[in-house]
Amino acid sequence: MVITTVGPYIKYGEPLVAACATAGTDYVDLTGEPEFVDLMWLRYHAEAQRTGARLVHSCGFDSIPYDLGALFTVEQLPEGAPIELQGFVSAGGTFSGGTYHSTIHILGRLRHGMRVAQDRRKQEQRPANRRVRGIQGKPHDDPVAGGWVVPFPTIDPQTVLRSARALDRYGPDFSYSHYLVVKRLPTALGFAAGAGGLIALAQLEPTRRLLLKLKDPGDGPSPEKRASSWFRVKFLAKSNGTRLVTQVSGGDPGYGETSKMLSQSALCLAHDQLAQTAGQVTPAVAMGDALTQRLRRAGIRFEVVEQ
Repeated sequence: MVITTVGPYIKYGEPLVAACATAGTDYVDLTGEPEFVDLMWLRYHAEAQRTGARLVHSCGFDSIPYDLGALFTVEQLPEGAPIELQGFVSAGGTFSGGTYHSTIHILGRLRHGMRVAQDRRKQEQRPANRRVRGIQGKPHDDPVAGGWVVPFPTIDPQTVLRSARALDRYGPDFSYSHYLVVKRLPTALGFAAGAGGLIALAQLEPTRRLLLKLKDPGDGPSPEKRASSWFRVKFLAKSNGTRLVTQVSGGDPGYGETSKMLSQSALCLAHDQLAQTAGQVTPAVAMGDALTQRLRRAGIRFEVVEQ
């Protein structure tokens, strides 16, 4: 069982994935880089299936709360019915320098990432008798979320949808929308404008180098800041007239809780009795309820809020 926190993974991560796939060794990481995950699937999924290696990416704040939170929510609903699910992300905390550098690399390689994602879609099998869809959504004021929400196109909805395609428990027709919660509409508009500007600057090598100089990979928040940090993900599910609200929540998402998520994922793969899987698999597919129970014992809350 190998844990890796190296990043940006697109620059440093491939040799270890290749070695684990060849040796049949289980692997977990923290990546939130869609291009890296898709590229590793294209290059090593088949080999890992052959050797029995389980390659589980995104075992931190990307994408454990959303992937396991969606599974937890689905399991509270009747089986065999269509499910419409929305996830609303709120957090208070500061990201690390390593996360910042990975984000700039993701934004600077969007065209590469789109081509790799397209190659994966051409090769990856989809369920024949079930429908699984990602819904972009629109900015709106949402009472469940407790504020304005904007679509949040990170790796996390991709992970949720991959789990839904792999597991029949998500029903015959499953859809998922992923949002970031902001307090006010001007904040939402400012977030969208800032994201657009950052994407534009990241496309050019000179401005991308300047962006990378703004924060060093080793930078991070103080212990006091981490102690006051928090996260909350609310899920609103609708299924055949049933309405359900669930929540996953915890402390500092970038350091304390991510450390729990990553280490408990590794321990779960190493020690727990799990469904037989191999190749590149999501946390929900590889570990499911066993990991949810481990995280609950570690202090991360999974709960039904409204039923």
